[in-house]
Amino acid sequence: MEIKKITDKVSVSPQITASDISEIKEAGYRAIICNRPDGEGSDQPSFEEIEKAAKKAGLVAAYLPVETGMVTDENVVEFGNIVKDLPRPVLGYCRSGTRSATLWSLHEAQKRPLPEILAATKAAGYDMNGVARRVANGGKTPTQSGDAKFDIVIVGGGAGGIATASSLLARKSSLSIAIIDPSDVHYYQPGWTMVGGGVFEASETAKTMGSLIPRGVKWIKAAVSAFEPKNNAVILEGCTVVTYDRLVVSPGLKLDWGAIEGLEETLGRNGVTSNYRYDLAPYTWQLVQELKEGRALFTQPPMPIKCAGAPQKAMYLSGDAWFRNGALKDIDIQFMNAGGLLFGVKEYVPALMKYVEKYDATLNFFNTLTAVDGAAKKATFKVAKPDSEPTEITVDFDMMHVCPPQVAPDFIRVSPLADVAGWVDVDQATLRHKTFDNIWSLGDVMNAPNAKTMAAARKQAPTVAENIVADIKGGSPVAQYDGYGSCPLTVERGKIVMAEFGYGGALKPSFPSFILDGTKPSRAAWFLKEKLLPPIYWQAMLKGKEWMAKPEEIKVAAQ
Repeated sequence: MEIKKITDKVSVSPQITASDISEIKEAGYRAIICNRPDGEGSDQPSFEEIEKAAKKAGLVAAYLPVETGMVTDENVVEFGNIVKDLPRPVLGYCRSGTRSATLWSLHEAQKRPLPEILAATKAAGYDMNGVARRVANGGKTPTQSGDAKFDIVIVGGGAGGIATASSLLARKSSLSIAIIDPSDVHYYQPGWTMVGGGVFEASETAKTMGSLIPRGVKWIKAAVSAFEPKNNAVILEGCTVVTYDRLVVSPGLKLDWGAIEGLEETLGRNGVTSNYRYDLAPYTWQLVQELKEGRALFTQPPMPIKCAGAPQKAMYLSGDAWFRNGALKDIDIQFMNAGGLLFGVKEYVPALMKYVEKYDATLNFFNTLTAVDGAAKKATFKVAKPDSEPTEITVDFDMMHVCPPQVAPDFIRVSPLADVAGWVDVDQATLRHKTFDNIWSLGDVMNAPNAKTMAAARKQAPTVAENIVADIKGGSPVAQYDGYGSCPLTVERGKIVMAEFGYGGALKPSFPSFILDGTKPSRAAWFLKEKLLPPIYWQAMLKGKEWMAKPEEIKVAAQ
């Protein structure tokens, strides 16, 4: 017998026998519901046998037989009527447990978000994507096959999504394209480091989504609940169904603030801040200006995260401000990094270490933030050094800049598009999905081993657009992405170490070293970051102008 827990109150299992009842009782279950019709298998005990053993053990037993693969709307209603009167926790069973899990999913449809239902059943070992459309429809069988149809559907109106739409239209203006995104505001997130350093105003990093959607592209202002790739369909909240010929998935990632105990309750006060949120980046600069003495913590979670240099950028700009105003000698800077390296590409480390020394910052590797007590100004870290038993430490702070753990969005992680780690599973060169060849993905949500940066999306969008147009023409992929990413490391106000690299940490400088040597801090790189990159983003990248981002052709080996 294998019991699979879905919630604290409901579990499911494959077929049980009368001899399993004592174990079920010992596990704390108070009721059983059978969802398998009698006589379905030759080795199957009857419900009467199960019920008799259950009653003898003091358990309640109920019978709701469901034909395999035939969970009806009436079955779901009856399931709800039965379970509301049963004592909890309840164990449902059928041949494999799938029918019981399906009944629970459809019954919960009006109470829980679809991604939560898919995640709970997936964790128990049951894939409910096949009934996702019914769950999105409140547990009832929908009547429509699709509410709208487009040549290209793009999920996500961030940097990657809008740039891809613009690049597609530049190549084939007749395409019907829809962008699905529920947000009213589009953010230039690379600017938030500068907001936290007192260089930009937060308002400079935001524009309305409607003003940026390319002309001729339909903006569907809604959240995605699930994917049906075999039916070329995307299901939105409320069970609106949008179908496509080709799909681009670029919704970004999820900042998992809730993974750190106590963090959400104290963000934005008690000296706890983060440049990873638009509304908190100004608070970072406020704290930097106010701190005259004490300890400042800067945390970095396990990879992957977007802009892996951002946690230390905050540290450098803060250290520079304290250096300039004379407070640095009285401030203890501690960098708490879950990883074991300051930066993953070794060529940039020497320049960074000079600034670590300048600001007298202490580097603490293999330290993962697990809890925050904002009122007490204490942070708890798990220390897991190689070849050592994990330990736990608590550190006092006066200011703390937190970089949160980051995961793929819930609706991606539970979808058929995801790999085992929850990221969209693509070929790292063509960015085409490995299973569904009319789907592409770019930006932070896919699983290619590149740095998750805006600069990466700037190179990926033309690659995806080029390959989609080639596919429309009936050809094979023609463009490849080399893993390019850029991380302008703001080591002091007025100087930047411009890290540019591709797959495997290969250096990918955009300029000759006599113009800009990215391994050394330079004012030219700061000028690029402060003055040139924002207009390039708003006026070029998002409008399909591929300045220094032309797709690289796939080189065919000679026969």
